[in-house]
Parts: sequence; structure tokens; C-alpha cells
Amino acid sequence: MTARETLGAGYFDGKYAASPDPWGFTSRWYERRKYAISVAMLPAARYGSAFEPGCSIGELTAMLAPRCDALLSCDLSAAAVTAAARRVAAFPHVRVERGAVPGGWPAGSRRFDLVVFSEMLYYLGDDDLRRTLGLATAALNPGGTLLAVHWRHPVARYPRTGDEVHAVIAARPELTLIADHREPDFLAQVYLTVPAGTEPASVSVAAAEGLTG
Repeated sequence: MTARETLGAGYFDGKYAASPDPWGFTSRWYERRKYAISVAMLPAARYGSAFEPGCSIGELTAMLAPRCDALLSCDLSAAAVTAAARRVAAFPHVRVERGAVPGGWPAGSRRFDLVVFSEMLYYLGDDDLRRTLGLATAALNPGGTLLAVHWRHPVARYPRTGDEVHAVIAARPELTLIADHREPDFLAQVYLTVPAGTEPASVSVAAAEGLTG
């Protein structure tokens, strides 16, 4: 089987040249609802430091901003970065940069309490997907949150489907699944970096607040 390769910058430059919002993030109820579900699934009320690669024009970025003390977002497209930076200009603790993963993963030993992969991991080839997930799990603080949300239908140009992405995530021994939302169109999951074999109920939102019954 031929190794799948990451989609290049030309694909995204073409998309944003054709439309400032090529996936209808600002106009479709589907997208607004999906983002609301995604943010509601986050188990912590607030995160100290978060990273959102593939932020596009910043619709989800703006929803994450009030939940984070510091949020770094990035995108491969210069047009998307400009739009996202404009959208979150009212949040001084949010920084939007041009960059792509895994090559543009934040340098040094920077750690995060939250990493968000929304509609972007299926653009990555085999090696880049493995590297990106390795970097994410290494960068998350103990007990940190990984949120992954992806379209489930196959797209001819994409290296893989959303379900395939989530199967790769599920195989990471560093991660424990605590929330799983499935619809015909998208899959949203939340993982925590807790020891393998941890009982999900022991790290639930209710457990964190001392609710036992």
C-alpha cells in the first residue's frame, strides 16, 4: 500500500483564493452547532495554555478564547491567519501565527493543558499524522485534554477519513477517552493524558467536582 502524503499549501491557497470562507464556517448552522458541541465537551471550565493548529479563519478560536488563559493558534494559509487574527483581536491572550504541523509545532519545551485538532488531521499523510500525535501527547501536561473533531464522510483529496484519524488517536497508549459524540456527519472525542488503564468515570467532570451520585 502506498504511503499517504500530506496535502500541500497549494490546496489551501486555492481554497481561500476562491472564497474567504471556503467551508462555510460563518454561514452554516451545521458548523456553528458542531463548534458549540465541541466546546461544550471540554471537561475543564478553563485551561491555562492551549494550542489549536489548523485554525482556519478563527471561528472556533474565538469560542475557545474565553476558556483559556493563553491560546496559540496557527494555520498554513496566510489568508486564514489574517482573518483569524482579526476575529480574535479583542483577546490579547490569543496569538495567531502562520505555521503547519508537525514541522511548525511550537519550539522548545512548551507545554499545554489543551490541544485542539478540529477538522485538520485528515489532511496529514501517514508519517506526519504519527509525528503530530506524538508531539501533542508529549506536549500535554499530565491530565491535559486533547479534543479531536472531524468530518466522517470520505473526501477524494484527503489522505484519510475522519473515522480513520480517530482510530489512530484511539491507539495512543498515553490517552484515555472520556467523551465520545458521534453523528452521521462528524465525530467529536475528548481524551485525557492519564495513565493507561485509568477508569474514565474516575476522571469525569462530575468526579472532578466531588459528585458521586
